[in-house]
Amino acid sequence: MQKFIFISLFVLAFMLSCKDKKNYSFENSLIPKPLELEFKNGELEVQENIYIVRNDVRIESSRVLNFAKNYFAGVYNVKIVPEIQKDGTNIVFEISGEGDNESYNLDIDKDGIKLSSPDYNGLFLGFQTLRQLFPPELEAKEKPETVKLPYVSIKDSPRFKYRGMHMDVCRHFFSVEDVKTYIDMLVMHKFNILHWHLTDDQGWRIEIKALPKLSSIASTRRGTVIKQNWGEYDEIPVSGIFTQEQIREIVEYAEDRFITIIPEIEMPGHALAALAAYPELGCTGGPYEVCRTWGVFDDVFCAGNEETFKFFEKVIDEVVELFPNSPYIHVGGDECPKVRWEECPKCQQRIIDENLADEHELQSYFVTRMEKYINSKGKRIIGWDEILEGGLAPHATVMSWRGTEGAVAAAKLGHDAILCPTNYCYFDYYQSEDKENEPLAICCYISTEKVYSWEPIPDSIPEYQRKHFLGVQANLWAEYIKDFSHLQYMAFPRMTALSEVAWCTERDPDYAQFKKRLQVMFKRYDKAGYNYAKHEQE
Repeated sequence: MQKFIFISLFVLAFMLSCKDKKNYSFENSLIPKPLELEFKNGELEVQENIYIVRNDVRIESSRVLNFAKNYFAGVYNVKIVPEIQKDGTNIVFEISGEGDNESYNLDIDKDGIKLSSPDYNGLFLGFQTLRQLFPPELEAKEKPETVKLPYVSIKDSPRFKYRGMHMDVCRHFFSVEDVKTYIDMLVMHKFNILHWHLTDDQGWRIEIKALPKLSSIASTRRGTVIKQNWGEYDEIPVSGIFTQEQIREIVEYAEDRFITIIPEIEMPGHALAALAAYPELGCTGGPYEVCRTWGVFDDVFCAGNEETFKFFEKVIDEVVELFPNSPYIHVGGDECPKVRWEECPKCQQRIIDENLADEHELQSYFVTRMEKYINSKGKRIIGWDEILEGGLAPHATVMSWRGTEGAVAAAKLGHDAILCPTNYCYFDYYQSEDKENEPLAICCYISTEKVYSWEPIPDSIPEYQRKHFLGVQANLWAEYIKDFSHLQYMAFPRMTALSEVAWCTERDPDYAQFKKRLQVMFKRYDKAGYNYAKHEQE
């Protein structure tokens, strides 16, 4: 009898242990971690037939259902149907409940899977969580063995409304398919913004039909600085421009995945590519060259020349048509030396005519004037934190990259801000201190653990100002990133950590538990074909 009791207790302990391990395993497959997560006893075995049930005619042809169908297609027999079916696994999509447009509930029990949200956006985000409960094999369209999903109840919503990643296609050009894959990377981690850096000294990458020289001249440089050896250049041309047809294709692809693309058109600095095409827009008249190296350059757009503003109005007219659903246009506004303006008669006359104090106020005049035009097109502007200098444009949102001070200053003025400080959010920095064995980077070192440790909003910020902190973004400048595999390497897994910072209201301070979840994500990246840094592998 004692032996029987001992064996029974051993078996019971083993079963409970297995249950805990099972739930622990599923819990540690989710990044970012949901707000509320409750596992229950039982599992749902996924059948060969998967039915995507839309019980509301409003979502019959929605982007959410199509994404879900395409995700399972080629692995399961999948159909979109109006009601629950008896011969398969049902995934019910329902517009219901309370909360913001990105909140969702996910429930799995014996009857199937139910996703509910007040909005399509929340349904889409909820599906990304469901996706992570399925085996990584689906990312490669491989058929897994028997799939059993845990009975679970998830209630979730994001901390920040702005969860962004930046992509620089100016320093090195990336293809349409590369940009689409980058969007897919964002989707997997519940980011919702792609900040697309399209113009700079080293290349203009957006077709403007009214200004054809931007395509024929400004889009090509004749070589690039070799590594970090200023004065030494290769003779390999770097060229590329996104046609308007391609941009529309990318924008549609992003919108189908609930990603908003914010285009960046640099002004008044970082101008050399455009000046090479239209030298009359500079203070000296040139000659100018599409830049072969990196940095900050004295030649900028002439703020005293009316043709400069006519140029940008033509650009903006076409940009707003290409990005109809973006509420913003990013105008740069950073790293604009005043040397040429100090010596330019037209700029000095502008300072007198507009009763400006100095060249800093001239920059504010430039940005404010363009803001007024952009506002007239139904858009708002974002600018790097230098737009605070000389006076902030009336409705501008500040993107704070030189620490958090710019965001704090903007909030105090009643303006919105986005945080992307260099010491946490510059993913063009090295991922390891062992730089000799790392791909070439611009400088410095930011680990995944450091990104994960970041608390974006300083404790000193009073509650009434916190509403102005819209969210966070990581920047991926491409000076030394020549191909897309390298770009992925620089993004992952730091981007994975940032997704948790952006989403989670509270994070577990123990990095070890996040690292365990990373191991599951690495398997998913492998199947998806994503390159990533291996420093955090166990």
